Parts: sequence; C-alpha cells; structure tokens
Amino acid sequence: MASENRKLKVAVVGVGYLGRLHLEKYLSFDDVEVVGVADTDTTVIERIESQYEIEYSADYRAFLGRVDAVSVVVPTSLHFDVAMDFFESGADVFVEKPITTTVDQAKKLTASAESKNLLLQVGHLERFNPAILALDGTLKEPLFIESHRLSPFPDRSTDVDVVLDVMIHDIDIILNFVKSPLVHVDAVGAPIITPQMDIVNARLNFESGCVANVTASRVSAGKMRKIRVFQHDAYISIDFAAQNIDLFRRSRDENGQFKIDMEHKDIDSRDYLKDEIRSFVDAVKNRAQPMVTGYDGVRALEVASMIQEKLEDTMNKMRERGLLDDGPAS
Repeated sequence: MASENRKLKVAVVGVGYLGRLHLEKYLSFDDVEVVGVADTDTTVIERIESQYEIEYSADYRAFLGRVDAVSVVVPTSLHFDVAMDFFESGADVFVEKPITTTVDQAKKLTASAESKNLLLQVGHLERFNPAILALDGTLKEPLFIESHRLSPFPDRSTDVDVVLDVMIHDIDIILNFVKSPLVHVDAVGAPIITPQMDIVNARLNFESGCVANVTASRVSAGKMRKIRVFQHDAYISIDFAAQNIDLFRRSRDENGQFKIDMEHKDIDSRDYLKDEIRSFVDAVKNRAQPMVTGYDGVRALEVASMIQEKLEDTMNKMRERGLLDDGPAS
C-alpha cells in the first residue's frame, strides 16, 4: 500500500502486446514509479530493455514485497498463482480478464484480497468505454439485448476459448445492464481453427424476463462490436468500433399520437485503457473500491462457465449424431 506523498510503486508481470500497453500507461503517470517488469520470454524482455531503463526479470517473484501494486497480464492459466503470490506479499492487484480459469479460483482470489484488505481490479476494459459511460441514466430495465463481437482470428496467442477470450467482455456489460438473476442459459458453437470454441452464440434468460442474445467470433471476415438494447420506451444501438450511439425514443406528436424520435451521438474518442489503469492507480492510492471488482470478475466467469457447460453438452450431442468430428479442420 502506498502513502499519499510518494509515488506508487508498481510492476507489470507479462509484457506481451497487452502487458506492454499497461507498462506504457504506468510510465505516463507522474505519480507512479515502475519498479520493473517480468516475463519468461527473453525476446520480449530484450525489446523492453532496449527501449526502457527499468529493471526486468524472467521471474515475477523478484518483485514480491517491493511494489505497492501490480498488473498481472500473463496467460489466464497463470492468473491465480501470480495474483495470489502478490496478495501474500501485500500488494494490490490488477488482473486482466478473465479473472482466472475456474470459478473456484476466482472466488478464492477475491476472498484472499478481502481478508487482507487489499484491492483486486479485473480488466473488463469495456466498462471504461466512453460509449458505455455515455449511457448512464438512459438504461431502464432492458427487455431484450443483442450483442455481436466479431473479428478475424487474432495474431496473438490465446490459451482460452472465444467465450473467455472475447464474449466475456459482453457478458460483463450485460450483467452490469441487467440487475436481475440469471435463470437459464442456452449455447451453440464450433471449433474452427483451434481445438477450442472459436464461434459461439449464447442466449441468457434473466428472472426479470430480459433475454440477451450474445454472439462472439474470432474467425469472422470483418470486425463488428455492437450491442443493441430494447426497453419499454426506447431502442439503443451502441457501436463500440465507430464510437457512436443511436437512440430511438417513443414520444407523442402534437395530436397525441405516438412517434419515434431518433438521436445520434458521436462519442469522443479516448484512451480508455489509460482510463482503466488510471482508475486502478487512484483506487490504490485512495483505498477505494475499484470500478470493476473481483466480485464482478467472479460473476462474469460464472456465466461464462455456464455457457461453456452448455456448449459441451451441445457438442457431445452433435458427436453422437455424427455431425461433428473431434477437432477443428486442419
């Protein structure tokens, strides 16, 4: 934990593509001192060393007990062990999404942070998207939500399926929109390039009656990042890529007849990864609850796990009917 009058000491564990962005954001803050970075990939470390005059190590444990806070940007399978080690050393933790590989790990991680009075922020970046923030006060008891998050296969490694890699962004957003328990999940999907699901559609049914239809793909020809929300008095279309919102509201004309008013909002572009990291720094310095807590991460992972269980059931039935082989096409 940092005192108010000195720089916050941080480390970044995992400095691949996203971790390097974390590092750049920390370095841009005058009230933060980057103690060092850790990565097991020596080629990555060599690039960091040639550009920045900071300490580096192949073993993240070199920074235990030396920092106030850490960004954990390693493969998902390593989130739990790395974050727990830093909690044991007394550091606050920012862990990229998904919080961990399993719900059990996520709950243990969150409980550890709470028991030690430490902060845990989960990297659900879209919460900081200006288009989402601009909806404050507009959403009222959604009835139907449709989301699409589609992209070509990434030129980066991933150790998780498309649900944890991509769809979990929209799961977290939808759970933040719909203040009601989830009661039923259906899902279908297919492995295309990897042995894991690369395209998935899920249908989430909430106790309130709201239904969310969620599609995520990392094998599409182009990119699409949209969410459409229907409620009793409005239809809201959010385009994350174009950073705009179309809002259709019901109103009455001078004769008292219903009509639809359309409002288009262009959202100012912002570096919302920087906003997210800044939010974590401020939470650590002020000992305030992060905007995206460990409990938010657990909740999103619980729903993602429910979707994965449904997908496994669906895949088994398809195999039994001879509609699917045991892996993606080579």
